[in-house]
Amino acid sequence: MQDWARKILAGDPRALARAASAIENGDPAGRSLLAELRSHSLSSLIVGITGPPGAGKSTLVDALLRYLRSQGKRVGVLAVDPSSVRSGGALLGDRIRMQDHHADAGVFIRSLATRGALGGLARATADLARLLAAAGMDFVLIETIGVGQDEIEVASLADVTVVVLVPNMGDDIQAIKAGIMEIADVFAVNKADLPGAARVEQDIRAATGLAAGQANGRTPAIVQTVATEGTGIPELMEAVGDAAGRRRRREQTPAVGGEFTLDHFGIAVRSIEEALRFYSDRLGMTVTLRQEVGAEDVRVAMLAAGGPRLELLEAASKDSVIGRFIESRGEGLHHVALRVAGFHSLIRRLRDAGVRVLGEPRQGAGGHTYVFIHPASTGGVLLELIDEEQNL
Repeated sequence: MQDWARKILAGDPRALARAASAIENGDPAGRSLLAELRSHSLSSLIVGITGPPGAGKSTLVDALLRYLRSQGKRVGVLAVDPSSVRSGGALLGDRIRMQDHHADAGVFIRSLATRGALGGLARATADLARLLAAAGMDFVLIETIGVGQDEIEVASLADVTVVVLVPNMGDDIQAIKAGIMEIADVFAVNKADLPGAARVEQDIRAATGLAAGQANGRTPAIVQTVATEGTGIPELMEAVGDAAGRRRRREQTPAVGGEFTLDHFGIAVRSIEEALRFYSDRLGMTVTLRQEVGAEDVRVAMLAAGGPRLELLEAASKDSVIGRFIESRGEGLHHVALRVAGFHSLIRRLRDAGVRVLGEPRQGAGGHTYVFIHPASTGGVLLELIDEEQNL
């Protein structure tokens, strides 16, 4: 295993290809290899390329790849494709796209099948990105499947997320506003040689609130490109670099007492209505949110407490996480939640250090992005980490 890891760190393409296959197939040897590589610092810039079907994402990735290689950069590409009904493999493979780079030792391209995974990524994407970073890639480009507004998981993995749109989308921009529009660090208006490029830029600004200079606390750049001709590619990479720099500065800025903020305590209860007879009727606490979170199969009631909130959690079914918790332990404290600055970078560092991060970041009650840390890594308490950058 150590010899395999040494070959990966040295950039051996055969060892890298074998490792990628092992990881994608869920081979235990692949997991052991990743554990062996965790102690090595990773400096790759991970760039997510997402957007609706027909936006030209593959062509744009190919143009970015050519530009970065002209700058002497080593590049890994993870292209997520639909699964074949027959084989379960990637429907569009690297045999078809980007064929000109197959003999380039400074390029590694892997097509990944979604295999039923939602959110625009394959299940092995995060592990493969870490593998390519360990292999010394300067950039890892992740192209998502192109399924529409739910394709937002790439933002939890990438250092910079580029959302690709095209002219003449019309009302489609408004339709996808609640999904991929809100995760952009950079917008690429591709096929900008077509009529309507200026209009789509105006629509982006209107849809994201950029006219007022704000979009979720950030100001994404908008770059016009014609990927087939390489037009706008240097400017796009400059915008990506600027976005990455802003994120690094946010994450490295000391925030004494402010980097972590206690957000709420999660309390598992058999019945929210019964619990509210005490918290609301007798204590006089105000309910600020009632919601059912389908992904977690749980009903939630948030209570204002003059600072950190109380979150009452009721199982929507006995088989849900909260249902099983109450069945085995009874009602009581389920988790503690902290709001975190530099959320995505922290999650990557925790994974690389071997911390038991439970699954991928997802959306919870109120629309915030969160992830849980297993009690085995925290001293016995289930810890929820919440993205500080979002408006909660």
